[in-house]
Amino acid sequence: MWYAATLAGLVLLAVIPFIRERMRPAVGATARHGADGDFAQLSQGVTHYRWVGPTRGPVAVLIHGLATPSVAMDGVAEGLGAMGYRVLMYDLYGRGLSDAPPGAQDRAFFLRQLSDLLAHQDAGDDLTLVGYSMGGSIATAYAAENTYRIKRMILLAGAGVQTNESGFARFCRTTPVLGDWVHGMFVKRRILSAIPKGTRRPAVQKVLMAQRQELHRRGYLPAILSSRRGMLSEIQEEEHRKLGREDVPIVAIWGENDQVIPISALGLLAQWNREARQEVVEGADHALPYTHDDQLIEALRLALRD
Repeated sequence: MWYAATLAGLVLLAVIPFIRERMRPAVGATARHGADGDFAQLSQGVTHYRWVGPTRGPVAVLIHGLATPSVAMDGVAEGLGAMGYRVLMYDLYGRGLSDAPPGAQDRAFFLRQLSDLLAHQDAGDDLTLVGYSMGGSIATAYAAENTYRIKRMILLAGAGVQTNESGFARFCRTTPVLGDWVHGMFVKRRILSAIPKGTRRPAVQKVLMAQRQELHRRGYLPAILSSRRGMLSEIQEEEHRKLGREDVPIVAIWGENDQVIPISALGLLAQWNREARQEVVEGADHALPYTHDDQLIEALRLALRD
């Protein structure tokens, strides 16, 4: 009797995180109703996107990071729009108001979404790609495969060069099955504890609220783990060297106090591509696109003017 009860308890414990995930609501018409922007039915699912800035001008495509939706890039989009750029923003699959389709979130997965969206919007060539954190990896991979379409690339604390990874994240990423269970059981609490509790800046509050809302949507937490195992696992030395050889202009901006993408990535990128222009935002951590957007935009304005 006790054996059967123990076995039943273990089975229940094993399936708890997966039951929780299935009980979370998927993004649907209710969540999307009244949202800013539009929705495109692409080959892998629905993608939420927005255009910011003038109706004419050079196109800049903004790609956000691992854990925050595109709202984290609002300040950057507005700054580039004020410089005359026509800015395309979108939510990666599994984030924001985009679908969370199944499948490994690797290079092919994200580049297909980006390629689909650019074709859907008839974005043309001479693109400026702006990638934040994991979005930097996506931008780098796309640029290396499509150099003829790229006018320049801007990396904001871009991944793919050097990343600090916690022991928890490493265990979940490298351990099949058990890592999925541990991630499903404990990552929500870890993400919540990492979100700052208070700020006086409305723009920052908006991003932090969006982060909390993500935790209640089906597909978000599995997307985080799948991206760590896929896109975020790449070290993109070969891609950066290729972009340097083919004279694709690179601007890389780093946060002085970033604990996720350390400032030492600056030196490594300089070894791979000596032509890359690099700047550091003083006092900024990994949240620099929305906590230090004014300083970031000023650094971009100077870099793009030169």
